[in-house]
Amino acid sequence: MEAQKTDNQKKKSLLGAWKTLKLRSRIFQVFVHLFALVGFAVLGAWAFYEMGFTKNRGGVDSNNRYLADYKVQTALLDSSKLFEDNMESYLNLVALSRFYPTNAHLIVDAERYNERPDGVHKMIYAANMYLQEGDTAQQYQQMVRELKSVLDKYPSKPSRDHLVPWMNELAWPALKEAILKDKEVIVEAARMTGVEPRLIVSCLVGEQIRLFNSKREMYKQYLGPVKVLSVQSQFSFGVNGIKDFTAQQVEENLKDTASVFYMGKKYEHVLDFSTEDHTLERANRLTDYHNHLYSYIYTGCILHQTMLQWKRAGYDISNRPDILCTLFNLGFASSKPSDHPKCGGSHITVNDKIYTFGVIANDFYYSGELAKDFPIQAKSFVDE
Repeated sequence: MEAQKTDNQKKKSLLGAWKTLKLRSRIFQVFVHLFALVGFAVLGAWAFYEMGFTKNRGGVDSNNRYLADYKVQTALLDSSKLFEDNMESYLNLVALSRFYPTNAHLIVDAERYNERPDGVHKMIYAANMYLQEGDTAQQYQQMVRELKSVLDKYPSKPSRDHLVPWMNELAWPALKEAILKDKEVIVEAARMTGVEPRLIVSCLVGEQIRLFNSKREMYKQYLGPVKVLSVQSQFSFGVNGIKDFTAQQVEENLKDTASVFYMGKKYEHVLDFSTEDHTLERANRLTDYHNHLYSYIYTGCILHQTMLQWKRAGYDISNRPDILCTLFNLGFASSKPSDHPKCGGSHITVNDKIYTFGVIANDFYYSGELAKDFPIQAKSFVDE
């Protein structure tokens, strides 16, 4: 009892002392105690964190073995096996598109921007990690097995022959090297004329193959050993065989705003002359053995002007390299817009097989050859 009385007396004494304090002192003491409590809480939280009570220590993923095998498999890939592995990956991609089309579409889209040669293989492997168990996974794996069984029935042949027969001609590798030497000026001419570079190259391929096979022995000495393009200087001019009267019509079309071939104001001056002797200057431009820029500018203008003529007549041939290159070969006089354009042009014999200029140009355009340097673009012509 005495102890309880003593405690009560102390509480009354403290309360009395608190009441005797001035308001300012009371407020000060309240803040002191609050700061002390906050400081204690902060120190406590820091100690709790440092002791590791808040850390997520994680763990080994259940897919670790699958991913480890993934590293082993990709490490075994080499250039000789990579193509075959990617072909099998495409079978997986076909199956994936039936069950998870969203992921299949993402992989196809990503491939366009993927700079790693084994990119498809790795993306498919990563996706397959989620297709190891369950009914859908079983159906997916069954479809993959069925697709592979069909593929195994038709083993790949060791032949190195090109599907396009004329591309097996010994001159073709040398011609590709010669074209690549002109890459910079081809791209510049394409920019100046609003035409896709690959379309200009398609006309170039048609003309150079025609020249090589019409005068094989003469052109072998240029194309074979030194890998340079053949430049014509009689009847037709330059590496693309532009005739003088065709070149003159191109120049006139650039200036004639009423012409169905008119390309627009921004192109009017791409072929302006610097001298009064246009005939000589034109010939010098096209027969320059060291710089073929003007051959490509005239080619780009012919392609663009022909496309516009047909477009204004109600027929779109902007995505028909076979027709555009045929008309380039035949000339403006043969360009008569209709709803049934025909591929053809000069006959070209390669290894006893007859082709036409338009087919050879089209073969190249869609072959994938030189695609890194001259890709197929979204549009073949710049909009007017």
